Amino acid sequence: MTKDVIALTPRMPDSRSIIAALLSAGPDFHVQSVAEGAVLQLCDGGGRPLMSVESPILVQVPGETARLLGADADAVTTPTWWVEARASTAALEGERIAAAFASNLARQLDGTVWPADAALPPHNAAPVKADTTVVPTPAAAQPAVDVLTDRVAVVIQNRPVVPMTSWLSDTLRACITSGRALQIVTPPDARLSLPTRTALTGLPNRWVIRDPNGTYYDGLSGAQLHWNDGAFTLVPAPSGETPIAHAFTTPDAAHAGEGQLLLSFTTCHPATDDLLLGGALESAWRTLTGAPPAGWATAEPVNLPWSRPDITRLARHRAPDDTWITTVGSPDCPAIATMRVSRTEDGVEEDITLAVGYRKGQEIAEGELASLAGELVTNHNLRSLLAQHRTARCDLTVPPHVEGIPTPFAFALGPQPVEDAGPAHASRPPLPTPPQPLGPPDRPGLYYRLDTADATAGWKSLEQLTRHLGEANIMRT
Repeated sequence: MTKDVIALTPRMPDSRSIIAALLSAGPDFHVQSVAEGAVLQLCDGGGRPLMSVESPILVQVPGETARLLGADADAVTTPTWWVEARASTAALEGERIAAAFASNLARQLDGTVWPADAALPPHNAAPVKADTTVVPTPAAAQPAVDVLTDRVAVVIQNRPVVPMTSWLSDTLRACITSGRALQIVTPPDARLSLPTRTALTGLPNRWVIRDPNGTYYDGLSGAQLHWNDGAFTLVPAPSGETPIAHAFTTPDAAHAGEGQLLLSFTTCHPATDDLLLGGALESAWRTLTGAPPAGWATAEPVNLPWSRPDITRLARHRAPDDTWITTVGSPDCPAIATMRVSRTEDGVEEDITLAVGYRKGQEIAEGELASLAGELVTNHNLRSLLAQHRTARCDLTVPPHVEGIPTPFAFALGPQPVEDAGPAHASRPPLPTPPQPLGPPDRPGLYYRLDTADATAGWKSLEQLTRHLGEANIMRT
């Protein structure tokens, strides 16, 4: 299968050190660049890519390497340079080639190799060949894709957490453009980061688990799968109901009692020259964790220190196209968010999803959430907010087995949606308790407490509320 190997180095890799490490795999290979120079590939004599290497990333956010790479990266300090090599499944020697590259680069720059067992001793490295040959780029080359059919692009991953890397992001965009689905295949001990989980929302995109017994199942639903007509599809059953893999239904006892708070909220700001984005996200983060976000990036690993001015500059540069970022917190208080910035006819919209992890014994303080909603209404142009909680891992990764169903427990509207629905109408919802006014008395928002007897009651009361308010006009997210 595909082998990802990462060199983590305290010193910056330059072009000379990377080329030398590439050619250490053997004297008969050639180097080419793709993706406007962002990716280097090692190719055989016929131009077939054997390994792809992404541009080095300077990770400046503490704990980010351990979050994505596990215990093998605990000792890595930041800042560190992250250089990822991906060996092709088409190459019999792909794993050795990737290991040789990462090992050589790490030795040059006093770094380490992940995973640790991929590091090769110096005597296993082939001599570097001085001259290189640039070969043509194969048609429709995608460094992250292992199997490409008319229906899907299949990416095989073997790592503890599958992040939304720039490679995966590029592959997803290519799938959307070409009308294909993205299907990620992993072993059963892998997990998804929340940004990757969000990106896979909606069939026929899938997370496919390869069980040791040779069968496959969907990592998000447990439905048994098989390869059929160029894609992983549901296994047919005489009863009409697709069977569920037993491994998916086994609870995760090691993380019993842990939980997550999930917030989805939207803001809309006037498009002024002095607009500074990220204020709503930062306020939510401080309220729920006691500190601001630690870092942000347009892909994982998250490598840049938190900076609202930098995020704003990037969004202005990309406008009128959308800007998508992911944000993480400090290792001692797990939190992660995604934010999409869009230019609309109403102004500049921020669509934010924030998840905060709670260890066993910790509780979600609803009073803090109501206060946060008031802050978002008063200072950050809140449109709407939905709060949910669920029983799930506090590290916020997504395992391939059943977790608790999210239960909605609160909903909030900003002043403009309240005005659109009619203040009197919005203030009389079909709920046991009246809503709490938020923000300025002359133009308030509203905070609604939902029925939280169980998940079913929560979703039923949310449905009744949104129907009452007029879903087409109010629910912007």
